[in-house]
Amino acid sequence: MSDSLRHRETLRLCTAGSVDDGKSTFVGRLLHDTKSILADQLASVEQTSADRGFDGLDLSLLVDGLRAEREQGITIDVAYRYFATDERAFILADTPGHVQYTRNTVTGMSTSQVVVLLVDARHGVVEQTVRHLTIASLLGVRSVVLAVNKIDLVDYSEQVFRDIEAAFNAKAMELGVEDPHVIPISALRGDNVVEPSANMDWYTGPTVLKVLETIPVTRGRATELDFRLPIQYVLREHSTDYRGYAGLVEAGSISVGDEVTVSGGQRTTVTHIDTADGLDAAQTATAGDSITLRLADEIDLVRGDLIAAGSFPEPVREFESTVVALTDKPLKPGQNVLVRYGAALERGRISGISRVLDLGGADGDEHDAESVELNQIAHVSIQVARELPVEEYAARGAVGNFLLVDKASGNTLAAGFVGTRLR
Repeated sequence: MSDSLRHRETLRLCTAGSVDDGKSTFVGRLLHDTKSILADQLASVEQTSADRGFDGLDLSLLVDGLRAEREQGITIDVAYRYFATDERAFILADTPGHVQYTRNTVTGMSTSQVVVLLVDARHGVVEQTVRHLTIASLLGVRSVVLAVNKIDLVDYSEQVFRDIEAAFNAKAMELGVEDPHVIPISALRGDNVVEPSANMDWYTGPTVLKVLETIPVTRGRATELDFRLPIQYVLREHSTDYRGYAGLVEAGSISVGDEVTVSGGQRTTVTHIDTADGLDAAQTATAGDSITLRLADEIDLVRGDLIAAGSFPEPVREFESTVVALTDKPLKPGQNVLVRYGAALERGRISGISRVLDLGGADGDEHDAESVELNQIAHVSIQVARELPVEEYAARGAVGNFLLVDKASGNTLAAGFVGTRLR
């Protein structure tokens, strides 16, 4: 293996869009045209396509792997695909388009740096397009590629494309998406997915693959934030007086000798950093590392407490947020819930719903709403029984994200973003 292949970067991306906009065919085209399909897979798709009377290859069969999906002709779950070019490797989350599976789309986007959002050129930007773009903005996705699919069905019309491009760019700017791209494609025919199209001399921009190959791969800005370690376990060994605080470094970095502040406001110093490699295995740890910290002072800390360096977020009993409802059980003012923030799980309640966003653009936002239904996005106030050191959502969820959990069933009711406001 050459050094260039061994050290090539990996980009995580996600497909999204409305149902029947051609996401599965698009992903199948990416896999097929980048020669990422095994011979036996291709033979199976050829046979199934022929059995169904399909003219050519039904590339959606390459990704709609579940039996239920094949029977219904839809995608109903997040499926992760892997492919590579000479430039870089890719991990792709293929998400469903149906509104009732928006929760799966949130899952796929949450780990992706780029979202490829498909629309049907005959329909343009629709409510589900806006919903997915809004979620991408909430999750801090910087780069969104709008693939205007089925452009062949409108005779490769430049005017149709420009109208969709203008509508999308306006909405992306409104939502604060920093790096939008709009590309006319036909996933079925292969136009501008991997290879440039010969049918649109009016379009001189890059293909979707070229954009994906050239967008800088970033690790997020978590390392640029102040150090945050939510405690997951307190490790004690009485025979040796060992006391360590274990967890995943969510943000920033820490070194032996650095001063830290813990929940309760007490300050102390890091004396040791232990890792899976052993005691005192590291002098420094950074965001993404799983470590155990030992401190200079004996402090009574428990799971859910926070160890921080630099600033320490002010503990509060109530905070504002934006949430995406993820279950059929609606959220209502006064409803008791559990709030999972970092490693902490606290009793809480929804103290108010100030606004439910109107993603269709027809009726306007609903203010002082009585409930938040499945897949709706709303601005809500949360109260907690014990003060939590919450802070504004940042760095793709390194800090500021939380879950609302049903007290009775343990099901996740909503994903939330502290302090985030849209429109």
